[in-house]
Parts: sequence; C-alpha cells; structure tokens
Amino acid sequence: MATTSEFSSKIGLIAATVGSAVGLGNVWRFPAETQAHGGAAFLLVYVICVLLFGIPVMLGEFSIGRAGKSDAIDSYKKLSPGKPWWISGFLGIVCSYLILTFYMVVSGWTLEYLYQSLSGELFAPIPGVEEGSNLQFADRMQEYVGGVWPPMIWTWITIAVCGGVLCMGVQKGIERASNILMPLLFVILIILCINAMSLPKAAEGLEYFFNPNFSKITPKVCISALGQAFFSLSLGMGTLITYGSYFRKDTNLTRTAFTVSLLDMAVAILVGMIIFPGVMSFGLEGESFDGSALVFVTFPEIFNNMWCPQLWSSLFFILLAVAALTSSISIAEVSIAYFSSHFNLKRVPATCVVLVPLVLLSSLSSLSNGVLSDWTIFGYTIFGACDAVTANIIMPLGALIMAIYLGWFAPKNLMKDQLTNGGTIRNPLAGTVMFLLKWVTPILILVIFIASLFT
Repeated sequence: MATTSEFSSKIGLIAATVGSAVGLGNVWRFPAETQAHGGAAFLLVYVICVLLFGIPVMLGEFSIGRAGKSDAIDSYKKLSPGKPWWISGFLGIVCSYLILTFYMVVSGWTLEYLYQSLSGELFAPIPGVEEGSNLQFADRMQEYVGGVWPPMIWTWITIAVCGGVLCMGVQKGIERASNILMPLLFVILIILCINAMSLPKAAEGLEYFFNPNFSKITPKVCISALGQAFFSLSLGMGTLITYGSYFRKDTNLTRTAFTVSLLDMAVAILVGMIIFPGVMSFGLEGESFDGSALVFVTFPEIFNNMWCPQLWSSLFFILLAVAALTSSISIAEVSIAYFSSHFNLKRVPATCVVLVPLVLLSSLSSLSNGVLSDWTIFGYTIFGACDAVTANIIMPLGALIMAIYLGWFAPKNLMKDQLTNGGTIRNPLAGTVMFLLKWVTPILILVIFIASLFT
C-alpha cells in the first residue's frame, strides 16, 4: 500500500531530514573518531567522503523512497516486483529496530544528565574523590548509566515522548517537532561555540582541528572517515527511504541531499569547535576518550572549569537531548511506516506495535550496562551486541545491496527521472551520481564491510 503522507513545506522537509541525520553520531562519535585519527587529517577525509560518497548514497535512498512512495520494503517491491531486492529494505527495518533498543537508552541518559545538570547534582562533590577531577565524573557516569531504576525510567520517558510525537503523524508530529527542535539545536550549538572561542587555548584547539598533517592520512583513517560519513548521515537503515516517500514530486532531491549533508557536517564541525578548544585549554589532550566517556566524563570536566558550569552543561545536554530525540523519531518511523502501509494499520496502533515492545527490550539493554553486564553474546553485552551488529554488519550490507541495485538492476532511468523530476529540471550531476553508485560506491562499501569484520 502506497503512503499518502507528505511533508507540507520545504523548510519542514529539510528540518525533518536534517533531524533524521543529525544525532548522537555527530555529537559523540565524530569528535572521538577525530581525536583517535589525527585531528584535522580525519576531518578533511571525512568531508571528502560525505561529498563524494555519502551524498550519492543519500540520493539513491531518496530516489527509491519517492519513486516507491511506500515503506523501506514495499518501495523495492513496487519498483522491482518479484525480485529479491526488497531484502535491502528488510535489513534497514531490522537495523533500525535493533538501533532503537540501545538508542532509546542513550537518549534516556541524556535526559538524566540534563536533569542532573539543572539540579547541580552532576557537579556535587563525592566523598573521597578529588572535586572536578576525571574520576569524579567517571563515578557519576557509573552511577547514572550503570544503575537499575533511574536509567530505565528515563528510557521509558524517552519512548513516551517519541511515541507522542509519532502518533501525531508526519506533518503534525514529525515535521512540527523538527521545525522547533532543529533551529533550537543550531542556536545552542552556536552559543556553546562562541563560549569555546573565549577559552585560553582556543587557538591551539582550532589548529589541531583545522590544520591537517597530511602524513597522518592512512588507509585506516580513510576507512574510519568513510564509516563515519555513512553513520552520521543515517545511511543504510531505511530512514532516508522512508522520509523520501514523504517528499513531494517537485522536491529537488539533489539540492535537498546537499543541504542536509552540509548541515549535518556543520553540526559535527561545530561540536569539534566546542570540544577541542576545551580539551586544549584544560590540559585534557593526553586523554583518549571513546564516545560515552567523551560525552559523560570529558564534557562535564570541561564545563566544570568554566564559569557557571550548570549553565553550559544544561545547554549541552539540551542539545544532546534534541539530537537524540529527532534521530529516535526518524529511526522509529522506519518500522511504523512499514506496519502502517504493509498491514494497513492506522497511525496510533502502528506506533504502539513498534514502541511498546521497546519498553522491555530497551530495559534489558539498559540493565546490560549494570546488573546484567555478565549476559554476553560473543563477548558483547546486549547493548554492545546491538550496536556492533548494526554498525558493522547490517548497515553496510544493506547499503551495498542498495548501491548494486541502483547501479545495475533498477528500472531503466529510475535515478535519472528522480534526479531531474521527470525531466522538468536540469541536473548536471545526475551522470556523476550514477557513475559513483554503479562503480565506486559498492566497492567502497564492500571495503568498509570487510574491514569492519576484522577490527
């Protein structure tokens, strides 16, 4: 069954699609990857990967969604009936749902940290621990993340908020929320960035972030940057196919893809302009941080060294909560769209079918960071297994199948018609996009896929 929902305005379309791309990957994964892979060298390769490879894949997903006018599975079935290419859409739905099981948990953490920042408890001294030290915030992280009831309750609150937005539909729910939340996100980013520029060693942080040492560009850096580009743009998980089905016929897909990608990169770069001046100014450059430690230990440590730490911490976790919420909504929409169109369910029942089981599944994922940490799958906790399987296997495999389909087996002129709106607009990049999808993108995705299995 084809979808009849559409975004009502160009601004709403851009806001919702940017919201689907901008998420926790931009705020914690990007700076952690940048720090681990040479600073500006990684940033340079990342920007190139987004422009040359991320945008073509995004255009491919947009094209399938708008041409099929249905969910991630039925769009393929409509375009190529009787053929097995719908498996790519199926993988996208499975991937998005597995991501939800831990993404809702992390979103709950951001709400808990926001509450603790506003109350001042985050910065309260801990007996026997040096005040303002890395250890203080590491202990706080263990308390807030590894507990039993508080993390689960905040996760349930996140699920409820997402459910409320999703039940209102595409225009009144997703689009309206995005129109409010995305401008708020950019305003907070700019405020935090301006404050970071006033720090004592801001210039050193910016030099590390923007002045590349080309000798640090290695194959490993290139693979990591390409993986970050796919992750930060939400490729290979069905979200952009689903949102593409809500695009109007006159939507310029190429302009939309460039706008979304550039805004997505802008968020990542602004976050880097916040974190690295702080890292340099407060002597944290020797630390090696992963995503969770960066957000919940390093950032609070930086804010604690500023005037009015509660203010900056609260603004940051509002920013993070907004990014997490918009991404959670888009990821959940993939499954909701499938149940709505494939089983002809109305909006509210479809939303309940998708989100109600998450109360249990996300609770188990949350507990796997604490009391259920001994429950492992091939050495991974439930939380870690869902993350690893989606990022390292399902996402690249689904994107690989999609690229092969569009490059070699899709209906003739499908991409050309979508990129030119049926010949009504001129698109000089259409040939380049098709060349990349046919010859370059599948090889690069395959390289990432194989490399990820051995790292």
